[in-house]
Amino acid sequence: MAKIKFTLILFLALIQTRLCAQSPWPNGLILTPERSQFQKTSTHKDVIDFLNEIKTQSDKVFVFSMGTSLEGKEIPVAILANPLIKTAAQAKASGKAVVYVQGNIHAGEVEGKEAIMMLMRDILLGDKKHLLDNLIVLFAPIYNTDANDKMAKGLRPSQEDSPIETGQRESSEGFDLNRDGMKLEAIETRGLFENVILPWDPQIFVDLHTTNGTWHAYPLTWAPSYHSAGEYEPFEYSYYKMLPSISRIVFENHQLQFGVYGDYNLEEGWPPKNFYTYNHHPRYLVNQFGLRNRMAILSEAFAHNRFYERMNSTYIFMAEILEFANKNAHEIMDITQRADDSTIANVLKNSGKIKKGTQYKLAPLNQLNDFITYDYIKALDSTGNQKYYRTSKLVKYSGIEYHAKFESIRSSTLPRGYIVPAEFTNVIKNLKQHGIQIEVLKNNQVFEGESFEIDSFTNAKTSFQKHNACTLNGHFNPAIKKFKKGDVRVDMAQPLSNLIFYLLEPESDDGLVHWNYFDTYLTQPWNKKKPMTYPIFKYFEK
Repeated sequence: MAKIKFTLILFLALIQTRLCAQSPWPNGLILTPERSQFQKTSTHKDVIDFLNEIKTQSDKVFVFSMGTSLEGKEIPVAILANPLIKTAAQAKASGKAVVYVQGNIHAGEVEGKEAIMMLMRDILLGDKKHLLDNLIVLFAPIYNTDANDKMAKGLRPSQEDSPIETGQRESSEGFDLNRDGMKLEAIETRGLFENVILPWDPQIFVDLHTTNGTWHAYPLTWAPSYHSAGEYEPFEYSYYKMLPSISRIVFENHQLQFGVYGDYNLEEGWPPKNFYTYNHHPRYLVNQFGLRNRMAILSEAFAHNRFYERMNSTYIFMAEILEFANKNAHEIMDITQRADDSTIANVLKNSGKIKKGTQYKLAPLNQLNDFITYDYIKALDSTGNQKYYRTSKLVKYSGIEYHAKFESIRSSTLPRGYIVPAEFTNVIKNLKQHGIQIEVLKNNQVFEGESFEIDSFTNAKTSFQKHNACTLNGHFNPAIKKFKKGDVRVDMAQPLSNLIFYLLEPESDDGLVHWNYFDTYLTQPWNKKKPMTYPIFKYFEK
C-alpha cells in the first residue's frame, strides 16, 4: 500500500510539473488546484488575487469588469496584448484578430477556469509570448461568479469527486447561462453582450465546458458554431479546416486524440450506429456566433478523467487554438468580413425572392471512422431485462453516422426588413441589446409585404429557464399596412440580418415568440377573435 501511495504522489508531482512548465512561478501565481494536489478548485477571490498578481508581473495585461453579479461579484476580463491596449477601439485600430475565451459558464465545470489562468502565465511570462504577435486575447476565467462559490460535494457526479467540491450549474438568478443567448435575461449575459461581444466583436469565441457523462474515450471533444440560418463560410472553415488541423497537431505534439462532440444512445443497440451532437439553437452562445458571422468553438473535456487531466487537455486545446489563430489571423478576419458582406448582399439581392429556415431537424453530416469508446456488453439484469453494461475495454468502431447537420423543416420568405410597433418596448430593447441597428420612423409610412395571421397559439406545459415556450400556428398573407411615427424599422441590410430573422420570425424555433415576448399581446381580450395578426410586419421594398 505504501508503494502504491508513493507511486500516486510521484505521478501527481509529474503532472503538476507539466502543468507548471515555467515553474517556479511567483507564489501568487500558483493555482489552488496545484496547491491542493488537484483536490480543490479556485474560488472567485482566488481568481481575482491571481489577476491582481499577474498584473504586477507583466505590462501586457489589462483587466476590466464585464459586469457585477447579483451577489456583487465582479466578472473579470483580462486583455492580453503586445503592445498593451485597454479599449475595443484600440483593438480595432491594431488590425489584429480578437479572440475571446470564456470559462466557468457552468460553474461545476471547473477546468476551463484553471486552464485559462495557466495559459495566461505562459503567454505573459513563459514561452507563448508569440501568441500576441497577431492576436488580442480576451480571457474571462470565471463567468458564472456567484455559482462558482456555492461549492459542495456531489454536484457533478460524472466528474467522480475530482475535484472534491465544485460550484453549481445555474447562476444565482436560477438561469443556465448557456441557454440565455436570445432572451438575454441574466445579468451575466447582458454584461457579456454590452461590454465584450458588441464593442470587441471577437472573430473567434471559445467556450470551455465538461461533458455531462458520455463514455466515449476522447479526453476532449469539440464542436463549431453550427450552420443553420447563418452564413456558410465561417462554419465550413472552422469545421473542415481549423478544428481538424488543431486536432492533428494535438495528436502529433501531445499524443492526445480529440474528437467531435456528441453522445450515443444505448437504446439503439451496440455497437453504436449513430453519434449525436447537441441542437442548433442560437440560445447557445457558440451557435449564436454563427448568426453573427463569426467563428466559435465549444470545448468539452471528458468528465470521467481526473481533474488534472481535464485541465491539461483543455489547456492544450486552448493553446493550439491560439497557435492556429495567430498563424492564420488575417485569413480568419477576411472570412468573417466576407460573411458580413455576403449577408448584406443576400438581402439586397434576394429579399422577397428566397426562403430561409425557421425550424430545423438534426440529420447526418458525415461518418466517423476509428471512433474510440469504452465497450459495452449485453446481459440480463436482476429483473431479467436486457441491459448494456460498460466495460473497461477501449474499442474502435467505424461507419458511425455523425448527426451534426441541421436541415430546415419550416421556412419563411427573407424580407428587406421588419416593422416593430413602438409599444413593443421589450422587443425593441432586446434588438438593441443584441447590437442590431434600428430606425425610428419620423413620419407615418406605408409598407408592402406580408402579415402573419395567427390561427392559434400554445404554451408549453412545463417550464424551461423560467419560460413556458410559445408556439404560433398560422400563415402569411400579402398585405399593405400603415405604421405610425415612432414605430421602429429594422432594415435587414446589415451584418446581423441572420440573427434578426431568427429573432423576429413568428415561427422561429428559438425566437422572441418562443421566449414569450408576445404573450401579453396574445392574451389581450381584443385578440380572442380568430384569426389575429402577429404584430411584427415584414416588408419587401425599402
